[in-house]
Amino acid sequence: MSCVLKKTRTLEGISPDAVPYDELLAEGQPTILKGLVRHWPLVQTGSPERAAAYLKNFYNGRRVVVFTARPELKGRFGYTEDATRLDFEADRALLDEYLDRILEHLDDQHAPSYYIGSTDVDTYLPGFRKENDLVLNHPMFEANPPLVAAWIGNRTTALAHYDMSHNIACCLVGRRRFTLFPPEQIENLYPGPLEPTPGGQVVTMTDINAPDFERFPKLREALAAAEVADLEPGDALFYPALWWHQVEALESFNVMVNYWWTTVPPYMDTPQTTLLHAILSLRDRPEPEKRAWRALFDYYIFGPADKAGAHLPEAARGMLGPLDEIKARRLRSQLLQRLNR
Repeated sequence: MSCVLKKTRTLEGISPDAVPYDELLAEGQPTILKGLVRHWPLVQTGSPERAAAYLKNFYNGRRVVVFTARPELKGRFGYTEDATRLDFEADRALLDEYLDRILEHLDDQHAPSYYIGSTDVDTYLPGFRKENDLVLNHPMFEANPPLVAAWIGNRTTALAHYDMSHNIACCLVGRRRFTLFPPEQIENLYPGPLEPTPGGQVVTMTDINAPDFERFPKLREALAAAEVADLEPGDALFYPALWWHQVEALESFNVMVNYWWTTVPPYMDTPQTTLLHAILSLRDRPEPEKRAWRALFDYYIFGPADKAGAHLPEAARGMLGPLDEIKARRLRSQLLQRLNR
């Protein structure tokens, strides 16, 4: 990398049952929780072979989605040169057989890239969380149980992208490096097409480890705002929703488990839907109209939630009052009617 990045802040000595969730969410900054999960049995296995054998103990035989890339791509799962197709292969395979394939190439510096991403732990590894799990003792997890996923492979790179949920990533086997960017750096990261995408989310077109500033000059600004989190087995990393992050697995065998969660009620739709509809309905309108709509969105959406209805009698506020499940269903029905006209 061409510049020295700021190190992500680290909290040491955090007890597994005393994670400061409120503080982390309020501050909204990536934070390494040093050694938070070092006591997990998988972390304690100590070698790729024993780690793979441990995982196989929980595997229920259901096929998982696997990704394989040519050695010359050096672990980067992205696009072909014209950005119209993905440059790797996706398939469904038996987890135990794919683990064996990774183990066969531990000492091969020119091995293909093997990657199992975002695999639901409870679905494919039942019982794993009875021995390896975060202490989810905050009330927000009762209303919004996290999605817990496993990520397994050799030396791979998930290109910089954003997620729509908060995240705690637990590094369990091998070392990982996260390079993180604040959400406002999106323009400077040169996002790829909305489809296809390597894993469901748009990713950067740049190589942040070997920047091409002639082709992507604004990447300098993104790197100036970036920070890096280097994780050892047993470390965990919190980062907020919508932060861009590139994830590099640095060993010949790596395992990570992450927890995605949101703090909004389940009946609320994802803003990604709003973004797609805005492309359909707003983006290509004349600039004067877009400025006017920006003012409307600032008033109804991006200002205080109670601002637009504050001057109305409570009985007359309707959708301008606090949203609940009944109002959400009504809004969804209205939207579907309009979209299907």
